[in-house]
Order: sequence, then structure tokens, then C-alpha cells
Amino acid sequence: MLRLGIVGLPNVGKSTLFNALTSSKAAAAENYPFCTVEPNVGVVEVPDPRLETLNQVVKPKKKIPAVVEFVDIAGLVKGASQGEGLGNQFLSHIREVDAVVHVIRCFEDPDVVHVMGPVDPVRDHDVITSELALADLAVVERRLDKTRKSARAGDKEAQLELVLLDRVVAELNAGRGAREAGENADAIKFLRTLGLLTAKPILYAANVNEDDLASGGGQWIDKLRAAVQTHHEEAEIVPFSAKFEAELGELAGEERREYLASAGVAEPGLDRLIHAGYRLLGLQTFFTVGENEVRAWTMHRAHTAFDAAGEIHSDFQRGFIRAETVGFGEFVKAGSYKAAREQGLIRSEGRDYVVTDGDILLFRFNV
Repeated sequence: MLRLGIVGLPNVGKSTLFNALTSSKAAAAENYPFCTVEPNVGVVEVPDPRLETLNQVVKPKKKIPAVVEFVDIAGLVKGASQGEGLGNQFLSHIREVDAVVHVIRCFEDPDVVHVMGPVDPVRDHDVITSELALADLAVVERRLDKTRKSARAGDKEAQLELVLLDRVVAELNAGRGAREAGENADAIKFLRTLGLLTAKPILYAANVNEDDLASGGGQWIDKLRAAVQTHHEEAEIVPFSAKFEAELGELAGEERREYLASAGVAEPGLDRLIHAGYRLLGLQTFFTVGENEVRAWTMHRAHTAFDAAGEIHSDFQRGFIRAETVGFGEFVKAGSYKAAREQGLIRSEGRDYVVTDGDILLFRFNV
């Protein structure tokens, strides 16, 4: 299951966002710093209209969506890497997630206090980025002591690691992240095994005024984007309004659609945030269908039918024979799996078949 950790300074809208995501009041959202101490955890359905279409076509006993786990991590402050606030405790929670959602306040409201004074998204971005970098720097420096000794003794792997770690130190000292030092997938994977916070993929959630949603975020977004791109040029910024999302969560059906239209947006910011998370981590969806259930599954793009089988159960992978597959559009047009087979739309694929987003898969296996 994909785990996204929500981080940021206190009182920027993290817990309000979490409550809206999970359609709950699970996370305290009072107007004072550190109202969240232990991380709140919520499981959220991945919005995908294709699953509902399959449900209507197949009419199974149940439908099961893919899900994302959000972890609401308490607000970090300047000095967190040295234990300020509840820093070390909070930083340890971040190490356990797959990717980081950095919530940044991009709205003015005199009734909502800001822990650092006036609203300044660029400053807030730099504070959190620096604290994560400083925490990583301490980890890397400890690792360097061991690696240098092995490298001097002639260990070839240690010598290669030393080059990478020196590059990481340079990036961290420049206030950027360890991810920028990873020259390839293997290097990035290694850095993540060290538990480096800044090696994790990151996206930014800009909490804006409701009136700024239609325009894409208002005056602060361009400044924030410029600051983000100096650290991680490919990072995505998703404008949303935590207040708007909380109010939207109380509505359903036509009322919900009208409320979205009144704000000038096509879909909830929360949906856009989840989709951005999928893009960030290179994820896609495949489906299984049957009389008992239709279900959406998450897997990495460019992975194979063998990998997809393992997402369902290790037995499917261990005894893999073949995967029978049909595209979503072809299946819906046919109207049933039986009809798709009769029309010659079902393909038999081996373990190396690269799964496409929206594929419907049926696995044949023997254990």
C-alpha cells in the first residue's frame, strides 16, 4: 500500500487536509502549534471512475478500490533536526513513508496564527527543506566515517559508495536533497536504504484561499514554484484549499458537483493530490473482475505481469503460468469477460508482459 506522509510547519492546514482526505475528524485541527503529536493514519480510496464503470458492467457482489494510506505527521519547526519542538520524534515518522507531501500555507487569515509570523511560503519551504537536510547530514556523516575506513582498506564497493556520499554531502550543504545526488535508480535506491528523508520523492500541496482555486493559487504560487525548482525542478505543486475540501466533504451527489462548479474547479484537490502521488511514484492501476468482486490494484509502471501477480498473492507469482488480459475500453465495449473472449479480445501473455494502465488481468497459476 502506498504511504504518503503529510509534513509542514504547524498551522498550515495539514490536519484539516487529513480530515478532509479521510472524511473524518480523526486529526485534531485546533489553532495552535503541535495540536498533532502522534501521527494520525487514514486509508483513502484512490478515485478512479473506471472501477465504477466495471462495477456497473459486471454487477459483482462487491467492488474494492485501490487505497492510499496518509500519515498526518505533526508540525516541524526550525531546529527540529536538533530536537526543537518534538523534532526527532516527528522526523522518525517521516522515515517510514514512501513519499512526502509538503503542505505549505499560501493564504492570509489573521484568525489563524502562523508559528513564524507573517505568511511567507518561500521561507516556510526553506525551513522544512533545511531541517530535513540537516537531519540527513547527521546520518550521512556517521556513515562516511565507516565508509572511509573501508575505502582506504581497498574495498571497491566502499570506494564507489564514498563518491556517492560525498556528492550527497555537497547537495545537503547546499540546502537541497539527497535525491539530487542519485545519478541513477540504483543510487537512489541505496540512499533510501539509509533512511534519508530527502531521498524520498516529494510533492507540494499549496493551501490557498478558496477564491484562488479557479486561478490556480493566487499571488504566492509563482514565488513558491520558483523556490521549489531551485531545489527539485521536477517537483509538482498541487493547489488546494483545506477549508474548501472540508466543506466539500460534507456534500454528496448534485450538491457536491454544484459546489465544485461554484469554485471553478473540475475535481477535488484531494483527488488531484492522490493522482499527483501516483505520477510522482510512477504508479498505475490494473483490475481484476469476477462475479464476486471487481477490484483495482496498484503497481509500478513498466512492471510485468509477473510483478502484478505478486501484488495479489505470492502464490500467484510462485506458480505463475500466464496472464489473460484485455484492455479496459475493449472489455467495457464487449460487456462481459465471456463476450470479450468470444470476440477474440482476450490475449494470453507470459510473465514478461509489461502491464498497461487499465489492463484487466486474469492469472493462471499452479502451486
